[in-house]
This record gives sequence, structure tokens and C-alpha cells, in this order.
Amino acid sequence: MRRLTRKTARPRAADPEPDGNTEQQILDAAHTVFLRHGTSGARIQDIAAEAGVNQALVHYYFRSKARLSEAVFRRAAAQLLPRVIEVMAAELSIEDKIARVVQLEIDHLLRSPYLPGYIISELHHHPERVRQLLSAVTGMTPEDVRPKVFTRLRRQLEAGVRDGRFRPMSPEQFIVNLFSLCIFPFAARPMLMALLGLDEQGFERFIAQRREHLAAFILGAMRP
Repeated sequence: MRRLTRKTARPRAADPEPDGNTEQQILDAAHTVFLRHGTSGARIQDIAAEAGVNQALVHYYFRSKARLSEAVFRRAAAQLLPRVIEVMAAELSIEDKIARVVQLEIDHLLRSPYLPGYIISELHHHPERVRQLLSAVTGMTPEDVRPKVFTRLRRQLEAGVRDGRFRPMSPEQFIVNLFSLCIFPFAARPMLMALLGLDEQGFERFIAQRREHLAAFILGAMRP
């Protein structure tokens, strides 16, 4: 009698063969689930359901929830961080930098409103990802990024103080103020919606108004 042997588990014949489309489909679904529920609250079965595949395929492509979480985190941050760093390091006036960062941040976060809360939570639980993140999405370490951004900003801010356009402010405070004012409404979205009595459409209208006036508000706060 012919002896039966157990074969290594692999996707069923009915499942798609390994290809970039299926992998991307799973990553897109994981992006949605992780951003809404965080790493701890996300489940592989929810990701599989969102992607329209079985759980075996999720494990086939990404092996573990930890590896999938890392891929989602890198992709989420890569959608915005390189462009913001590029603007901050560019030969643009402070006024133009503020206007462009406000536009980039708010436009992107309107499309991905769960992104700030997700990234803040991930960095809180996995602080080592900061270095990995910068290296993956910019090709630079934090030590490379700091002089590229802060040296030019410091010169511009100091020149603005000498010209009487700005009050004294360090580049570190400038960046934290700028990013915080853009990101906070999205990071605190559920609380703000409850406090302000906003539904989804009301929140979007609130952010549209904020997008219109935020750059002028920031510049006004910097004036002497």
C-alpha cells in the first residue's frame, strides 16, 4: 500500500499564487485595520476579512502579526514624513514652509484621520522604531536629519529676528508648534467631536476652516 506523507502547509490550490497584487491587497487591508484598532487591537482574522482572503494567506505573505505591523507602520509614516522633511530643509521662506506643511499635513490627514493616533501609539510602545523609520523612509539617521533641517531653520529664524519680523524662537520650538497645531485635532478626534458636538461631516468642515486660517495664525503668533 502506498504510504501517505504529510506535506508542508501552503495556500490551497484555489488561493492565488504568490504575487505582488495579493500581497499589496493584504497590506492595504492591514493598513486600514491597524490604523483603526492599533497593533494590540488588530486581529489577523479581521485583516483577512478586510482583504477578502483566508488567514493562511496573511501568514503566507507576512509570517507574523509583528512583521505585518512593522510593514504597515513603515508605509504609514512614509506617506507623509519624507515630503515634510523635504519642505523643512528646502530653500523656502519661513512663510512658505509653514503654508506648505499645513497643506501637506491637513490634506493627508483628512484622507487618513486615524494615522496620528496610530503612529503616536506605535512610537510609545516601540520607541526603537524612530531610527528604523527615518532610515527606511529617508535613507538618513536622526543624526543626518537634524543638521539638514535645524541648521537652515535656525539661520532663517535668527535672520527674521534681526529683521524685526519674528520674535526669538528656537527651531525645535518652531517645529513642535507647527506639527502639533496640524496633528492634534486628528490625534484627539473622538474627544473633539464629542466636546464640539460634531459628526463626521461637521469634523471635516471644522478642519477645512482650520486649514484656511492655521498658517496665518502661526505666523501671527511669531510676530513681535
